[in-house]
Amino acid sequence: MLQENLSTKDEILYMIKLNGSLTVSEISKELGITEMAVRRHLNTLERDELIRSSLVRQAMGRPTNLYSLTEKAEDYFPKAYRNLAKDILDGIYDAEGPDKIKEVFELREKRLRKVYNEKMNGLSTLEEKVNTLFNIQSDKGYMVELEKVSDGFLIKEYNCPIFDIAREYNHACDGEKKLFENVLSTEVEAIQCMARGDRSCIYHIKNTKGTQNNDKDE
Repeated sequence: MLQENLSTKDEILYMIKLNGSLTVSEISKELGITEMAVRRHLNTLERDELIRSSLVRQAMGRPTNLYSLTEKAEDYFPKAYRNLAKDILDGIYDAEGPDKIKEVFELREKRLRKVYNEKMNGLSTLEEKVNTLFNIQSDKGYMVELEKVSDGFLIKEYNCPIFDIAREYNHACDGEKKLFENVLSTEVEAIQCMARGDRSCIYHIKNTKGTQNNDKDE
């Protein structure tokens, strides 16, 4: 049974998810609407890259299109990754205490530092590195805004993909500040933090003299 109060397009996505693939005729019969109406919805879903079609030959009659979901469509369906991650951290905390949690986030920062440094390899100026950091965080869904100020830059993040975890374990926020300092090789001040009740996370990246690239893990 499909969930109630779904739009027709959502119903089609759920139907394909449950069945693997469907034809226009099968969707039309299940929803009780015309095939022409189904095709209009399918055209929209294809345009949005949520479904794909493949031509399938039949034993009798003309070939027909079979519709299936794309990888992008998987984001439409509920996922419990955040809950799983928090459950794991809670388990570590209960079993081994706060010091182990701190160690987990320190290891995370080192892994991320290596990835970020690879993307910044060859960059010499702080501005180049900050622009690259802006692009990385934007791609990861942080909804970033970059502002140049007299003594450096402000990076403002209006979304936190790991907010539920960061609210419980501020080590994540401390790790992000440390990550920025390490990959930019300069002083970074955390002005605001969403996990601590602010509307956004704001980092003041200070343009200190002699800023160099830091490619080595500590």
